[in-house]
Amino acid sequence: MKAVTWQGHNKVSVETVPDPQIQQTNDAIIEVTSTAICGSDLHLYEVLGPFMTPGDILGHEPMGRVVEAGPDSNLAVGDRVVIPFQISCGSCFMCLRGLQTQCEVTQVREQGMGAALYGFSALYGAVPGGQAEYLRVPHADYSPIKVGNELPDHRYLFLSDVIPTAWQGVAYTGLKSGDSIAIIGLGPIGQFAARIAKHQGMKVYAIDPVAERRAMAARHGVMVFDTGEESLNQIREATDGRGPDGVVDAVGMEAHGSPIAKAAQISAQFLPDALGKAMMQTVGVDRLAALYSAIELVRRGGTISLSGVYGGAASPLPLITMFDKQITVKMGQANVKNWVDKILPLVEDPADPLAVDDFITHTLPLTDAPGAYEMFQKKEDGCIKVVLDPTRSAV
Repeated sequence: MKAVTWQGHNKVSVETVPDPQIQQTNDAIIEVTSTAICGSDLHLYEVLGPFMTPGDILGHEPMGRVVEAGPDSNLAVGDRVVIPFQISCGSCFMCLRGLQTQCEVTQVREQGMGAALYGFSALYGAVPGGQAEYLRVPHADYSPIKVGNELPDHRYLFLSDVIPTAWQGVAYTGLKSGDSIAIIGLGPIGQFAARIAKHQGMKVYAIDPVAERRAMAARHGVMVFDTGEESLNQIREATDGRGPDGVVDAVGMEAHGSPIAKAAQISAQFLPDALGKAMMQTVGVDRLAALYSAIELVRRGGTISLSGVYGGAASPLPLITMFDKQITVKMGQANVKNWVDKILPLVEDPADPLAVDDFITHTLPLTDAPGAYEMFQKKEDGCIKVVLDPTRSAV
């Protein structure tokens, strides 16, 4: 089969690799019909190289149809399914508490990490990802989300990661209708976090340096701002001088600014693997501009929710400010299946309340993945969300 593979810093290629095989009785194999490029994939593309091996198959936002089903998979050939980005059992202590990203059956204990993730480096189990023609799905008796046949892929695809991540990001602020919320970063997660907060009746402010991203959010009633201190002041003024009740950081480790951390990130990619891993695990390599802005902006007694991924073990934080302002911080990978029951009716609603139809900016064949990664990383051509179609031939 064809698959998108990591080949080095800022380099991916589409290669022919062996087809996946059933390994356990609760496995399934799907033919992938749509698979997206995520902002987290850019972390692998640019930052987390020391934990990658050339040839690793990328991708953790796939959906498709079952072509093989193990006898204990609870699936049948032909079922249409969305695959959450984490692999979880559904019955352990953590899964039963809605913490599927901490699944005790699939935890990557040798790395001290939580549940295994598709296509996301040795840190999370080096599991082959979903940017491929076919995908092996472990724990298929629990993880897949069965969906109907009437709607197009794009209405369901983002149940794999983007919408549950955004939903959890908003939920973790603990806010309600009438409260104020700021979203920092209007990439895929930020776009949906803003729409979800708006749908739930909040006053939504959003910050991003890219005009096309601001324009997309503004189409859905979000008050948008460029980056900079002036924008923070304008949001404070709009919230009675206090700042918003909550802030969602939807950027993470690749925030603009922080030149020293950027240099550390780049340096780690070119060290021998053991040294690069040690640097990533012990040094403050995150570019923290977005998080610092969130801490500065949120009102006293407010909440910051981190949806953007951070990876540094020693990233410095202004604890005196956080303590003095009495800020609550919640964070973590999204527990997809914990939120699906709330989200599924919205993506199937003909009224499209989350505006899923206005999200994808580029749909390309799988073979165009190298150019798509570069375009997404450089924010070129108005690129906000790329979907790859393994069933589509290159033009």
